[in-house]
Amino acid sequence: MTPAVPAARSRPVGAVTRGTTNPNRLRRVDNWIAATCADLIRDTPDPVVVDLGYGASPVTVVELRARLAATVRADVRVVGLEIDPVRVDAAAPAADPPGLTFGRGGFELAGLRPILVRAFNVLRQYAEPEVVPAWRTVTGALQPGGVLVEGTCDELGRLAAWLLVDPTGPRSLTLAARLSTLDGPGSLAERLPKALIHHNVPGTGVHALIRALEDGWRDAAPYATFGPRQRWLRTVEAVRAAGWPVLDRPARWRHGEITVAWAAVAPPGTAAPAR
Repeated sequence: MTPAVPAARSRPVGAVTRGTTNPNRLRRVDNWIAATCADLIRDTPDPVVVDLGYGASPVTVVELRARLAATVRADVRVVGLEIDPVRVDAAAPAADPPGLTFGRGGFELAGLRPILVRAFNVLRQYAEPEVVPAWRTVTGALQPGGVLVEGTCDELGRLAAWLLVDPTGPRSLTLAARLSTLDGPGSLAERLPKALIHHNVPGTGVHALIRALEDGWRDAAPYATFGPRQRWLRTVEAVRAAGWPVLDRPARWRHGEITVAWAAVAPPGTAAPAR
């Protein structure tokens, strides 16, 4: 079935954001989705994935569809949604139905029922109190078992951070970097998702995580002789040995990633999701 975007019954939920993007900007999160959420996409009878708020250019939607089709499921159907109708019209020449389509929509997902939503550099432009309601709106429209991947990255995609969110709330935080250009893990702090970036202060879990990564990076300096990848591997090993709930394995660390349980970094007063 073709994932045509249903006619909107009401105004899309959300606001037009800046919309800047670049080719390959989201390759880190795309590769993580392909590796971590592959079974979710393969197992659904309706493999619809939404890229929410793709911006002024459809390039990252095209790339997401190509990556998932090549590595996860050839019949995956990716829909790019934007609130701005001018952006939707501009994306039309890039469409390749049924696998790649575009439509107008916001957090309500235009009536679609995807198994996964990627929303990058969208909520970063909202006020923090708007984040949880946006999560709830998106996850309320997902297929059973579906997830939202929500985060931010720098302009070239060298530094990124994202949350895996389901209807109960966030499950995990992933930090990712291009190791060949990484000055130190502290650089990732400026790319934390909106739900965390204002809480990176002493006494919070996310601040302690960044500090633990910085300490591990400093202590692993001798391994820089063998390249930044070996230094990062030693850093993450040290963080896990210190008791942090690291959820991924060395196969992902080698890509400059670390994923930790949300409960370890949730802002004070934020309940951990029920599991």
